[in-house]
Amino acid sequence: MDVNVKKLKKNAFRYSKVRGETAVRVRVPGGRCLSETLGAVKDIADKYGNGVVHMTTRQGFEIMGIKLQDMEDVNRMLEPIIVGQKINEQHPEAGYTSSGTRNVCACIGNEQCPFGNYNTAAFALRTEQAIFPNDIHFKVAFTGCANDCIKARMHDFGIIGMTEPQYDPTLCVGCEACVKGCKNLSVGALSMENYKVVRNADKCVGCGVCVTKCPMRAWTRSKERYYKLVIMGRTGKKNPRLGEDWLIWADEESILKIIVNTYEFCDKYISPDAPDRKEHIGYIIDRVGFEEFKRYALKGVELGPKCQVNENVYWSGVHFKRDPYNYR
Repeated sequence: MDVNVKKLKKNAFRYSKVRGETAVRVRVPGGRCLSETLGAVKDIADKYGNGVVHMTTRQGFEIMGIKLQDMEDVNRMLEPIIVGQKINEQHPEAGYTSSGTRNVCACIGNEQCPFGNYNTAAFALRTEQAIFPNDIHFKVAFTGCANDCIKARMHDFGIIGMTEPQYDPTLCVGCEACVKGCKNLSVGALSMENYKVVRNADKCVGCGVCVTKCPMRAWTRSKERYYKLVIMGRTGKKNPRLGEDWLIWADEESILKIIVNTYEFCDKYISPDAPDRKEHIGYIIDRVGFEEFKRYALKGVELGPKCQVNENVYWSGVHFKRDPYNYR
């Protein structure tokens, strides 16, 4: 059977080392799916696969052992999954139309976790619907707090939840549970003065530990949602590195706009030699320059009054020695 490998990959199927077989990746935005999705994945695996489903590191499903001649039938069986997961596809019966933008990941967020500062699944789904489908290789991850359970710093865009803790001194009994919690579990931004707690706003990272430790509810989360945006973390062969802070105390609208704007930047500057338009954004920025990226990313963005911007971002990471005199 003649196979157009490029078309196969674009349709979210993976080329297999087993001759005549492939695997399909199922998108699960934010790592959350309906129970019906699990049943549909099982049905595909049993009918057209080898009965094995791999849970990917990006919180999706990979159904293995699919015969190449069965891809169209599998696409039709994927339709209720695509619709149920609210994936942007005009013709869901034809399967996925892109595999470039990777599945948007998220920790469980504040619906379940006491440390979560926002609804990660909702923000992840909103972002998914804004950026998919697209052929450019993007990785986006959402985490509810500074614990960073989703490893947001290993993605092109990592969104870390923040809160501006609100203190009511009339409810405080001076137990210092919040002070000890901040010292042992965070950055030590709290201290006692005249039997009341004082927060060092410049040192506070907005993690919300004080809220979880206070037995009297003297500390509460702010009604406003804030986020830290870390950018251009990556693994890979050339220069693996952690993402660095760019925006602190940013708002949701600004972050979403920045991510969408970055596609225009990549469309402009992606290498013409990049196979299937798969070039990491970080490599493009390394080549073009951070100032040019910033010009595109911030176009039309109105940052909130509390937002702090790191005007210059510098990455380090691992550099492999290419020759005795030159590191790249």
